[in-house]
Amino acid sequence: MFLLFLLFVFINNSYIIRLILYIVNTYCAYCQLLCVLVCYNTEVLISDWLTNNTKKLEGTGVATARLDCLVLLEDATGKDRAYLLAHPEALVRGPSYHKLNEQVARRARHEPLAYIRGKTEFYGREFTINKHVLEPRPESETMIELTLKVIGDRLKVSDNIRVIDVGTGSGALAITMKLEVPKIDIVGTDISKSCIHIANKNAEKFGVNVQFFQGNLLEPIYNLEPVTYNLLLANLPYVPDSHTINQAAMQEPKIAIFGGPDGLDLYRQLFLQIATKSQFAGSKCFVFTESLPPQHPSLAKIAKNHGYKQLKEDDFIQCFARL
Repeated sequence: MFLLFLLFVFINNSYIIRLILYIVNTYCAYCQLLCVLVCYNTEVLISDWLTNNTKKLEGTGVATARLDCLVLLEDATGKDRAYLLAHPEALVRGPSYHKLNEQVARRARHEPLAYIRGKTEFYGREFTINKHVLEPRPESETMIELTLKVIGDRLKVSDNIRVIDVGTGSGALAITMKLEVPKIDIVGTDISKSCIHIANKNAEKFGVNVQFFQGNLLEPIYNLEPVTYNLLLANLPYVPDSHTINQAAMQEPKIAIFGGPDGLDLYRQLFLQIATKSQFAGSKCFVFTESLPPQHPSLAKIAKNHGYKQLKEDDFIQCFARL
């Protein structure tokens, strides 16, 4: 009972409580100051940091360990790769050093490098992305090349070309097309609100007039002013559900990767929408798709069943025109 009484007195003594809080706050402030001092006084040779962290990433199975470390060093120091390799005696220090170590720890868990950096390169330009958006792949650049070729061979820029990018994601395809051919009118759609947000940020970054609408495939344009579209770009999820993907891809949005048992479910929906909407009834309407090369014959059959024939094929990309 006496101990309980002492405990009661202790708890209800405001002076003691204030004293304890003061000690705790002082200790926390001291720890924060110590962390700041350690942070600002830590430095290491770039060559040592590069060697040690390359080994760390290699030990976790990251195939591009050295390249990833160099990219992170470029971001942290503001120096290009040639400078970093030519000046191994240079130092990385303070907050940059600790930020780099945190980034390497994330990469060691196979988080995509683009998510760690918050940006990625597509067609020679740097786009903002985050974990809610699929990182644009180099394979998709072929769609830009093929589309530009079709515009040059079969359309005239003066014809008021209208383009729709279905499943726009970060907006990389739509924005790149607008930058390459400024006179075209282009819109983008995506089912993800987060993707639309990032796409708008990228459009603002590059100063282009591209409108993005949220919804499933072509549905967002049903209620817009009726116009005829000349080009449709579709980089939809096409990986079969049973397909094994790497550890980095596993951390990307699954909705943007998998496309049903054979990977082509969304393309079936898309071509059905195209076949039933007057906006795509013109003879000069070309549809560009991305999928795995072994899927191309099946995708060509889907297109043919809805009035389209394959016109061109390059790597992952197919181009279809009206029969």
